Amino acid sequence: MLTETLIALFKRDLNKLKAEIELYKSESNLWLLEKGINNTAGNLALHLVGNLNHFIGAVLGNTGYVRQRDLEFSLKDVPRIEILKQINETIEVVEKTLKDFQIEALEKNYPIEVFGKPMTTEYFLVHLTTHLSYHLGQINYHRRLLDL
Repeated sequence: MLTETLIALFKRDLNKLKAEIELYKSESNLWLLEKGINNTAGNLALHLVGNLNHFIGAVLGNTGYVRQRDLEFSLKDVPRIEILKQINETIEVVEKTLKDFQIEALEKNYPIEVFGKPMTTEYFLVHLTTHLSYHLGQINYHRRLLDL
């Protein structure tokens, strides 16, 4: 079933996100910016955690999570251990929310219009996996460029 595939992909990439964050030689390098790079690895990690906790946890799982999107990009020097803790918690939220999802729920429209038009929950969940992968690649590149 698609939900099993989605859970596997989210877990794979969130675990890879943890590995990327752990691979930084210097924790302070998570927060480096260079010309032409708009976001730090730390902020991208916080953004991914906020994004998934909001769109999967709060909207689909009724977790009560309240997103503060501006902080995802403005907070600095969040300890690595805290980022890793948040990623672990996000893995749990995603798995718990999606494990009992029924095919009928996937075929229904996602409860909010994110892109200004209706879309199925299935479509948006697949989008969220590609969004995670996109930013994961940015973090990998950031680390290899700036973590010297």
